[in-house]
Amino acid sequence: MSIKTARRPREGKAASRASILEAARRVAARDGARDLSLRGVAAEAGFAPAALYGYFRNKDELLLALAADDLSLLARTMREAGSSSGLAGVSAAALSLLKGAETMAAASAALPGASGGDAERLFNGRLIAALKALSDASGLPADSRESQCDIVLVAASLAGLALLARSGRLGALGFSPEEILQRLDGRFATP
Repeated sequence: MSIKTARRPREGKAASRASILEAARRVAARDGARDLSLRGVAAEAGFAPAALYGYFRNKDELLLALAADDLSLLARTMREAGSSSGLAGVSAAALSLLKGAETMAAASAALPGASGGDAERLFNGRLIAALKALSDASGLPADSRESQCDIVLVAASLAGLALLARSGRLGALGFSPEEILQRLDGRFATP
């Protein structure tokens, strides 16, 4: 058996997993991530419903996989915003992406049901990578427990701000995202 032949089943499985994730993203955009069902994703992807269980044990694992992909995109977006734009620029880029990432909120509800499997480990790894990207791109140090706590605090603020902005609650409270980001930058930006 050649290496090329041995690689085909893995590549096929990876391509199928990617097509399932793409279908899940379309279903989440159409129906909402919280209302996503494996049956609906299977129909969208052109799979038999039982076939999805070869890739994901349940809806929670699928949501975690989608959120892990979103975290990778978030880390890349923050790195591209770069250290030259500082915390304000990195935060604005992150907020722009987070406002449209419904899977992140849905995945947070899936975490308590996750069984510590591969999907949860992948999500956790990508979360750590996104926090590191936030630290690196914004110039916030991560050299002590206190500074790492600040990074988590900034990330949590951005996630909460995205939720409030997406739901319209931030405007209802009389605030703009820019005003909150400016305050966040004032509190945490390195001098």
